[in-house]
Amino acid sequence: MICIAESAAAPEGPPDAPRPPVALRGFVSADVPAIAGIVAEALRERYDPSLYEALGAPWPDGFLVAAGPDGAPVGFLLGVHQREGEGRVLMFAVDRRFRRQGIGELLMRTFLQRCVQRGLARATLEVRVSNATAIRFYTRFRYSVADLLRGYYSDGEDGYQMVRELRPVPGAPPAGPGRES
Repeated sequence: MICIAESAAAPEGPPDAPRPPVALRGFVSADVPAIAGIVAEALRERYDPSLYEALGAPWPDGFLVAAGPDGAPVGFLLGVHQREGEGRVLMFAVDRRFRRQGIGELLMRTFLQRCVQRGLARATLEVRVSNATAIRFYTRFRYSVADLLRGYYSDGEDGYQMVRELRPVPGAPPAGPGRES
């Protein structure tokens, strides 16, 4: 599975541009075209449209969409719970026009909170070794490089696996593979 974040390319517009209002919500089928467009531009990957629904179905609370004023996705984070005690970011990107406005931070913060609420012990992700911007972003969220993944991406580029330990909420139910939030 391919997992990366925002492209390392410089964002458009000044960093102090007015922030458009965004709302976090869950994924809906109508989001597929917009999310596929963000993925193609930011992640340089193209997936079968049915993949988004299939990956998001087991843990709907892990598939976060940042919607602009018109309700259209401007960013998203697709997280899954595939392994015991671990939340994994499969895809994460913000539309180039909306970067450097705190949307990625809101998505990541919310995802990590949901992992903790679910009782997960760690969060993982993969990122292109060339994506210095994303690596710095993840480091700010206390992720650290755990492994080098040679030839990980479809174009042959290497990736890093990054890991962050989480502190489960006391009294939270165990996070077994079949549990839903």
